[in-house]
Amino acid sequence: MKVIEKSLELGNEQAKRTLSFQTGKLAKAATIAVLGRMGDTSLLVTIVAGAEREDLDYFPLQVEYAEKLYAGGIIKGSRWVKREGRPSDEAVLTGRLIDRSIRPLFPKGYKKNVQIIITLMSIDGVNSPDILAALTVSAALQAATIPFKGPIATSRVGAVKNGEVTFIVNPTEEDQKFSVLDLVVSSSEEKVVMIETRAEELKEDLIEQGIELAKIENRKLIAFIMEFAKAVGNKKDDASDSAVDEKLLAILKQDFRKEIEALVAQKAKKEFEDKAAVEEVVNAVSEKHADEFDKKTIAKGVDYMTKQVIRDNILLKKRVLPRIHGSALFSRGDTQVLTIVTLGAPSLEQLIESPEGEESKRYIHHYNMPPYSVGETGRFGFSSRREIGHGALAEKAIEPVLPAQKDFPYTIRVVSEVLSSNGSTSQASTCASTLALMDAGVPIKALVAGIAMGIVSKTDDDFVVLTDILGVEDFSGEMDFKIAGSETGVTAIQLDVKNMGLTTPMMHEAIVRATAARMKILANMKAAIASPRDSVSKFAPKVVVITPPADKIGEIIGPGGKNIRALIAQTNTDINVGDDGRVTISGIDKANVDMAAKMIENMTREIQVGEIFEGEVKRIAPFGAFVECIPGKDGLVHVSKMGRGFVKDPAEVVSVGQKVKVKVMEIDNMGRINLQMFGEDGSEPQAGSPPQAGGMGGPAPRYEQRPRPSYHSRPAGPGGNRPRYNRSDRNDRPPMRGNDRRQPAPIEDDFLKELMS
Repeated sequence: MKVIEKSLELGNEQAKRTLSFQTGKLAKAATIAVLGRMGDTSLLVTIVAGAEREDLDYFPLQVEYAEKLYAGGIIKGSRWVKREGRPSDEAVLTGRLIDRSIRPLFPKGYKKNVQIIITLMSIDGVNSPDILAALTVSAALQAATIPFKGPIATSRVGAVKNGEVTFIVNPTEEDQKFSVLDLVVSSSEEKVVMIETRAEELKEDLIEQGIELAKIENRKLIAFIMEFAKAVGNKKDDASDSAVDEKLLAILKQDFRKEIEALVAQKAKKEFEDKAAVEEVVNAVSEKHADEFDKKTIAKGVDYMTKQVIRDNILLKKRVLPRIHGSALFSRGDTQVLTIVTLGAPSLEQLIESPEGEESKRYIHHYNMPPYSVGETGRFGFSSRREIGHGALAEKAIEPVLPAQKDFPYTIRVVSEVLSSNGSTSQASTCASTLALMDAGVPIKALVAGIAMGIVSKTDDDFVVLTDILGVEDFSGEMDFKIAGSETGVTAIQLDVKNMGLTTPMMHEAIVRATAARMKILANMKAAIASPRDSVSKFAPKVVVITPPADKIGEIIGPGGKNIRALIAQTNTDINVGDDGRVTISGIDKANVDMAAKMIENMTREIQVGEIFEGEVKRIAPFGAFVECIPGKDGLVHVSKMGRGFVKDPAEVVSVGQKVKVKVMEIDNMGRINLQMFGEDGSEPQAGSPPQAGGMGGPAPRYEQRPRPSYHSRPAGPGGNRPRYNRSDRNDRPPMRGNDRRQPAPIEDDFLKELMS
């Protein structure tokens, strides 16, 4: 195959970038391989169509997004394991975003195993790899022989709010840091097939404007993808767009309508139908038509007809399935979600290693849907792609209303346990999480609720929008449109479709109805708990954050971590010094946390001359004792300042560990602290007071104090040397050694040695 390459200039003059696709050069064994590039971000998309799977009642599509740390010039931080491990949540979510965009566009009768692998090759930190991946996959599918009713394109829309909202189409990574909107839209030329949104309580009309802007950008990209596919020149394989045998459907409609309507009534009661009841209908059909259809084919037909009856009830009879709404342990109809909040120290943030570097998360939402929630047995303890996706959606919905870290310095983990399911459990998780966070005392800015909308359509103009869909309406309908937000505006959107996409009127009606429903749910939630608790639970850790001067961090840590380890042991707290210089103290006992904070504040403050402390003797030297004034800061009490007159051995006056009262007398230019002890009678020391002979029980001095000889000046003699002493004091001067009459003899008295030092 020859090498085909096409390029397209995007953006304006200030932010111009080139999108390019290349095929025919790499991975030639694949059905098709396309290298996509935007700026210096590049990735390889390979698609392989495998064997036919007639035994499956679903399309076996697999989309894998493979992050490679080498793409960002990074070696894995683990000392032992350097190979990339299991996919990160971000990689799983990117794969799901692409899967949800393309799955509706494959023919219903196409059952070949299709595996799409996206390998991130390089990343520049400017151009988003997820958007490039979605575009490259669409281009590869459109250019391949695989039947695909595309193309589609994907764009991101951001917004900057400065009084008014200004939209940014396909913002850079740097732009996104200042954006109040992260709206990702996949669409054909006219219809939307996928939406993923995070917004900071933006009004619904602004969200709709952003969607229309994305559609305009997508039309340019679709034209480019068509040009690329035409240059490749592959012919599409044939595939049936019918999922079941038409003759079988006619038989079911005519002879088994009542039995299938009974199945519909059962499906309304629980998300997953009674398999025994389905098997009974299948056996009844098989008894009469075993020579024409096997049981697998009949089962597919019964499932299809069940959904068709539900659609007819909605479209023709306007009959929508009933539901009951509630809160607390959040329940809506048969859907029930229990959410638990755990608060932890900031040091427990989740660290995420990706090709773009390392980042941390302080709010983590995990979603679990065990098999018992739908009355089945199955694999347990493993997070599926669906569970990761639902948790991420609820996380995205709550994040905009969380308090800033400086106001609430906790790591927050939320776990939603789905206890029973027959509706949108991801939106029930959003509602339950809001209530649980308020109950935990997390000062969220507003309540957030979510709702799932559905649609059943006969044509683009003849459709019915469903509010708060049940499982059966989800399976039988054409849309799963999840919208979460507060009373102020939208915080998150996720849209999946099973048709060829939504028109603008469909989108508008769904958003309007969802807003009305959300307000009703929020009112019910407020009736349960209107605002966050005044304080966190007594069982939650207490957290204090201190920001000391940068030049004091070393004093807190101490040599080899000595000081901080001592603080942790003494206060029974967890103390961490962050890269930003913030010191975080956490512990279950508030008194211990406050004590640790006070000790650190003392360590980092400046000691002043004249301050009085009750300190602990830490070390004794021949010339005095070192007393800890505040944690990490010692001062010297010289033997002459112990309030005992002459002291030969400081150990006779104080002992290590003893508490003594001291006053700061001097801080020299090197920061050394000189102290003076209070007397035993509690009298305050006087600066500069000489030691008293034999005072306060001290031993008598070993020598008699004498006045120092006086110095005087006279003209230098013939040798230029001036005598150091008055000749009249010759007998009082110290003896000289050898010929050097200017050098004093060695001092034998230990105490004088100390003074001279």
